[in-house]
Amino acid sequence: MASNFKICVYRNNGDLHLKLRGDFDGTSAHELLNVLKNHYRESEQILIHTKDLTQIHSFGLQIFNKNINISTKRNNRLVFTGENASDFAF
Repeated sequence: MASNFKICVYRNNGDLHLKLRGDFDGTSAHELLNVLKNHYRESEQILIHTKDLTQIHSFGLQIFNKNINISTKRNNRLVFTGENASDFAF
């Protein structure tokens, strides 16, 4: 478990911003999925900022991609930004 993983959550004009920080592993993936589940319906767009991730474990990405809702993947409401955004591409 990545004890240094944090998600900073803030809103701006109806958009939800999630700033990820630390190491992204399986537990981090579940934490991100839970935040998305709790806030998805009330947000016009969700921007996930990946710049401050220090390590991205392939197992964490597998957990995330396997459990993210297919409809969430297919629409343009979920946007990844930052240097590590391509690691999260569906």
